[in-house]
Amino acid sequence: MLEPKTAAAIVRAVEQGFDQQIAFTQDLIRFPSTRGQEHAVQEFVYDALKQRGYAMTQFPMDRAAIERHEGGGKFSVDHSDAPIVIGTYSPLETRGKSLILQSHTDVVPTGPRDMWRFDPFDPQIDGDWLYGRGGADMKAGHAAMIFAMDALKSAGLAPAARVEIQSVVEEESTGNGALMTYLNGHTADAVLIPEPEEEMLVRANVGTLWFEIELRGVPVHVREMGEGASAIDAAYRVIAALREIEERWNAERHKHPYFNDLEHPINLNIGKIEGGDWGSSVPAWCRFQCRIAIYPGTSAADAAAEIENHLSQFVKTDRYLSDNPPKVTFNGFFAEGYVQEPGSAAEEVLARAHHAATGQPLKSFTTPGYLDCRVYRLYNNIPSLCYGPISENIHGFDERVSLSSVRRITSAMALFIAEWCGTVEL
Repeated sequence: MLEPKTAAAIVRAVEQGFDQQIAFTQDLIRFPSTRGQEHAVQEFVYDALKQRGYAMTQFPMDRAAIERHEGGGKFSVDHSDAPIVIGTYSPLETRGKSLILQSHTDVVPTGPRDMWRFDPFDPQIDGDWLYGRGGADMKAGHAAMIFAMDALKSAGLAPAARVEIQSVVEEESTGNGALMTYLNGHTADAVLIPEPEEEMLVRANVGTLWFEIELRGVPVHVREMGEGASAIDAAYRVIAALREIEERWNAERHKHPYFNDLEHPINLNIGKIEGGDWGSSVPAWCRFQCRIAIYPGTSAADAAAEIENHLSQFVKTDRYLSDNPPKVTFNGFFAEGYVQEPGSAAEEVLARAHHAATGQPLKSFTTPGYLDCRVYRLYNNIPSLCYGPISENIHGFDERVSLSSVRRITSAMALFIAEWCGTVEL
């Protein structure tokens, strides 16, 4: 455990560097790093870590290696080819436990910009809130892990064990960036990922599948609509069949620890739909994109097979679709969920650090969203702590993160690093 004098010096260093930290966060937000557009921000992170003296490495996605692994997300034409960036600090002599600090730089699309209060890539501060796409999810956390390490140095300390700062992409689409770090042999005694989790620890979260469904219709003029077959109308019927799976899986929540108290842990989202060629022609085609959650312990392959089997049985009952079945393509996330069971030494250290920084006990909760922690928990088999600041509207308009919360979790992270890794005086 840290001595009070040491802990106070670390928290004071976080406070002294906080204005620079927020400016750095704003710099990150200014990069419009949507999927496939993360090269510039990854280069920025690389330079920032190199200037701080980290041993730098970067590497591309290895599609063949990812596709061979059970946890690999499915590749599509939209898959990012931006590199994974890792900065490593290594002590002269290892006395403590090693640590990975991980964050992603990819962000989701903004939607119509006229529905934002501020331009989504022009970060603005209003009171306690920092606005901007990706500011909460998760560039504030990205900056926090860098500046938590900076604070130790400012306090005259250095970790007594190896620390890796990993900056990945594809977290919002496949999780392949995190998986690539594992496939390249990067591991440690624990990982901390500062996603915006309301100053709580994620105890469990769902896995995720992405898939596309394509339907074909029979185009005719609308005056003869009864003689054709609308692919868009057929899509409605297929979506209704998918809702049956969603309902069935939610009804099974009592079988899964940590999910029984959630009213609706399995969410099916129809995220994008397009179809037809002409307003006065019966649509000849329709495609729609889906995301659905799965419980920890359910393999992505088994869940995918259940979806395909359910649709196969459904189309037999549909007069048109029985002869024109939908085409199902899994095109992104193919990830199992995870549980971080209580009782690890890493969680005990984080709980002490959180209490010291906030004055409150550390709470945990279950989230029905995807997190990269699944890679480190399932495949590295190490304690995987997802813990970060209070936020609002992630993936929505006017995404924002609480600055006072960012300050608290940065202090907690710095204290965690100091106790978990141990420290030496510079």
